[in-house]
Amino acid sequence: MIEIQVPTGIDGFMEDKEVAKNLRRVQIIPALEQGEVVVLDFSGIKYVTQSFAHALIYEALKRYPDDALDRLEFRNCSQPVKSIIELVVDYSFDGFGSEAVTTA
Repeated sequence: MIEIQVPTGIDGFMEDKEVAKNLRRVQIIPALEQGEVVVLDFSGIKYVTQSFAHALIYEALKRYPDDALDRLEFRNCSQPVKSIIELVVDYSFDGFGSEAVTTA
């Protein structure tokens, strides 16, 4: 298992797609390629843009459609973050996102 602390951005608002792309390219995809479970920790983040969430997870969801939600875990999501992640998951998998995101 690999745990990734998602950067908090400015005042808990994360919108930098380049940061998301870098996390995806350097940490998320390589870990998934090796069969790892990837935990994305959103502690300290109040809100992310849809474009940030898309850049962070969409490629992984499309590349590993059969088990992406078993190997991607979303932790410490505020309600707005959870909603955005669910939206990206939903349009990636045509409606499979509501149970994928935990707020604990």
